[in-house]
Formats: sequence, C-alpha cells, structure tokens
Amino acid sequence: MSATQQFHQTANDCLERIAADLWPEAKLALVIYTPNKPELDLVLKDSGLNVDEVVNTLRRRGGLGLDGENIYKRLLCDAVIGAMALGKQNNNPPPAGHWGQEFWDIGRAEGALQDKLVHALRLAPKELDACQRVIHYAGGFDPAYVNDAQAAIKEANSVLDKIPA
Repeated sequence: MSATQQFHQTANDCLERIAADLWPEAKLALVIYTPNKPELDLVLKDSGLNVDEVVNTLRRRGGLGLDGENIYKRLLCDAVIGAMALGKQNNNPPPAGHWGQEFWDIGRAEGALQDKLVHALRLAPKELDACQRVIHYAGGFDPAYVNDAQAAIKEANSVLDKIPA
C-alpha cells in the first residue's frame, strides 16, 4: 500500500471514530490542502454531506466571507457579469430554470431601456430640425432662439455617435 493510500485509510478510520461520537444529525468533513499544489488536495466527507452547508459553516464560523479573493467567487462573479452582458445584448439566454436567468433578465431589461432611450434620442433631433425648418420657411426667427436646442442636439449626437445604429 502506498503512503498516500495508507494516509487515506488512516484518516478515514479516524473520521469514522470521530463521527461515531457526534450527535445524530452531525456531519463530518476533512479538507487538506497544500498551497499552490491543488493536485495534493484531499477532501474526505460523510455520506449525505451537504457541501453547501459546509460552505455556510465556514462562512459563519470560519471567517469565509465575500471579501478576499478565491477562484470560486471570481468564477461566480464572471458568470453573473457574463449573464448580464449577454442579456443586455439579448443574446444566448440561459436554459430554462438556470440560476443565471435572473441576471440575464436584469441585463435584458437594461438593454431594452437603452434601446428605447437611444430611439427617443435619435428621434428628438430630427423632430426639432423639422420644427426649425417650418419656422424658417414661415418667415424666419431669431437664430439665438434655438442656441440651447442646437447645443443639446450636438451633445445628443456626440453620445449617439458612440452607439451602433
């Protein structure tokens, strides 16, 4: 028997003895890790162990929190950001019942709102220009009257130039 197998057997025997002395609903897990050597990680756990409860216990009693960096949180955040971005683009929705649907829907709502705002913003300068032409053809007006409107149109167009048509 290799040293690793012997260790696993010894650890398992110890955990069984400890588990026998715990209260009836208690579950037991042992995690051994070596920094920067994930190939050496070892997880031994009771049958029926709920790993979400292990994480909750580490959060409550072991100092696990949202602050600090770990790959699980980073991947989860990346998935949420991706779902929101895809929703905003109205692209690649998650499968029915997927946990990311809520985030995709948030992105989709923001994308739809942006689409409506862009449409309104594109329409306003056209309508204002049409009004100015009618007034001009009807006998003219003081151009200073529309200076603020022209500045607003220029600002709107500078924003619209950054948004694909």
